[in-house]
This record gives sequence, C-alpha cells and structure tokens, in this order.
Amino acid sequence: MKVFEENLNRRNTQSVKWDAMEHIFDVPDASEILPMWVADMDFPVPEAVTKALQDRLQHPIYGYTFTSDSAKKALVDWLESNHQWNISQDEILFHHGVIPAMSVIIQSFTKVSDNILILPPVYPPFKMIPEKLGRNVIESTLREQNGNYEINWHDFEEKLKQDVKLYIHCHPHNPVGKVWTEQELRKIVELCEKYNVRILSDEIHADLVLFGNKHLPLAKIAPSYKEFIYTCVAPTKTFNLAGIQIASMIVANEKDRETLKDVSLSHGFIEVNAFAGVALEAAYSTGKEWLEEAKKVIESNIEYVIQTLPNEINGLEIARPQGTYLLWIDYRKTGLEEQDIINALLQEGKVALEAGSKYGEEGKGFLRMNVATSPSLLKDGVARTIKAFKHLQ
Repeated sequence: MKVFEENLNRRNTQSVKWDAMEHIFDVPDASEILPMWVADMDFPVPEAVTKALQDRLQHPIYGYTFTSDSAKKALVDWLESNHQWNISQDEILFHHGVIPAMSVIIQSFTKVSDNILILPPVYPPFKMIPEKLGRNVIESTLREQNGNYEINWHDFEEKLKQDVKLYIHCHPHNPVGKVWTEQELRKIVELCEKYNVRILSDEIHADLVLFGNKHLPLAKIAPSYKEFIYTCVAPTKTFNLAGIQIASMIVANEKDRETLKDVSLSHGFIEVNAFAGVALEAAYSTGKEWLEEAKKVIESNIEYVIQTLPNEINGLEIARPQGTYLLWIDYRKTGLEEQDIINALLQEGKVALEAGSKYGEEGKGFLRMNVATSPSLLKDGVARTIKAFKHLQ
C-alpha cells in the first residue's frame, strides 16, 4: 500500500508527537526536529475507519450515545481470529484508554498503601499511576543479557511474598520489545496464584507482534485463574487511533465487572465518545489487511536501523524486537552520557528520541526510537541520529 510511503504533514494539527516537542524537550523551536519518540505512527488510518467516521459525521446531531453490540462483536471476532481467544461480549468494559482503565482497576482492587509489583525498565505510567493513587510500587528488575530480557524468577517470587496485591504485566513489553513465551506466562500465573496476587495485563501492543512471533493472551492460557486477570486491549496502538481514545477491559468475573463500573461511575465516566465505538468497529472489522502491510513496513524499517546504526556508530548495539514498533538502542559501550546524547540529537541531529531513564534507572544507557513512519522519514531520522553521535565521538 502506497499510504505507508506517504509523508503527510502533521505539523499544526495539535499532534503531541509533532507539535509538543518544544514543551516536552524544553527547546525554543522544534520546527526542524524530526520526532521519533512517542509511540504514535505516521501512517494514515485504514480507509474504512475514515469512511465510517465520515458517515457518522453526516448525521448532524452528536448527542449521548452508547457503544453498540456490533462494536463488541467486532472485538470478540478480532480476538478469536487473530489470537484464538474466545471471550463473550459480557466480559467487555470500555474506557477512554488503557491508562484510565489501569487507574480504575488499581482503585477497584487495591487500597491506599497496598503493594503493586512492576518489572522495570517499563512504560512510565506503570509506576506513575499507582504512586499518584497512593500505592506502594515494588520493582523486580528484568535481567538483560545481549539485548535479551527475562524475569529474575527468584526475585519475582520474593517480591510477591511482600503482600503484593496486584502485578502489572506489560505484554508485549514496552520498551524492550519482548514477546513473552507460554512457559514464562504460565510461570507468572502460577506464582501470582500461589500468593493470591491479581494481574493487570496490558496487551495494547498485542497486534504488533513481528518476525513470526506469536502473542498469547495471558488470560487465555490461564483458564483456572482468569477471574483474577484483567486484560486491557485497544485498537488505538494497532491502527493509530490514539486521539480517538477508546480501550477495552476484558474481565471474566461478573462481580469484578460491577465493581469496575461503580468505580468508573464515581469518576463521572459512563460511555466513550460518539465516535470511538464507530472507529473501533470499523478497525477491527476491516483492518486486517492494513495491519499486515503496516507490519511489513515496520519490520523493514527495523532491519534498516539495525543494519545501519551500529555500523556507523561505534559502541551502539540494537537487539531485534519481537513486538512493538519501538527500538531499544543500547549505547552503553560508547561511554557517552545520556544528557549529552539527548542534547546532540536535538541540537546537532535535529531528531527527537526518548531517553532510556524515562523507563526507570534500568533504562539508563538506552534510547527508545519509534520506527512506525515512512521509509524515507525513517532513513532521514537514522541519518540525523548518526550525525548527532558523530558530533560526540
């Protein structure tokens, strides 16, 4: 599809990725900086999604709406077709996004000062949201060797013993791009069940598994414990719909669904906006071909970066991710400091990447690069990155 080769001008569209860099990176003028930071694609959404939204806009009244059963069916069918996971429509609860859903789950099933377990380096809200809610975050650091990450099982179990009430699982993992194996998932469930720990499984990147790897929904492989697993999925990452704001919580336990509804209602949340369900239904019903083409472009972009950057920059290493469109770039062997690199990228290369320390102390020595963009912009971004490092070396 040629849409993945287009360079659409996103400036002056209130795009966080393109128009908020002055604020995010504290620079006076970002008009010449190429953004490769936040997890937001530069690809146009599937045509069927645009058409469905246009059709809805034709009706000039945008009053109170509810999400249709056909939208729920589209999600059920998508999960069955793409992940061989059978759920019922009754198990689905919608929310504005995975992060708001995470907050509701935390408030529903933990109390202030309760312990919540995470595995850094990890997506910042996994720590930020529990802490802002007055929960105590316990960390079990992932072990890394040659770019491959795994759980330190002894430490993981020791942390679970500390009266942990909820474990938040990143599946696939952001930022390291790991797709968890069935053996790993079963061990996670086994240990959480042993210590009566509920699991929040963030599976927003589930559809973006690459290079022949396979995503296994956590609740699918744990039928005996599924009533204590809260799975969050969304079309927003898959189909570049973050601004539409919709996600789904998949909750097998009926009593827990009622609790989640009550807590959501206490926030004033009743339904998603009038366009969110429309976009979700169109994406899940018709977006398969678009997604497969997008993944081909992403895989090609990943290969280009892996083949180019380490050959041009001494000491740089990049492991091929199993999922997501994010590269976790290891610069530890360059001997360079994080702030010097970020400054050079912004000032000399005119490119914005994310500092690894954003993902915890364990992220120091890394950069995160978003490669979900056109091949021409990707190559431009790589050239800018090389220029910045050459300035420092």
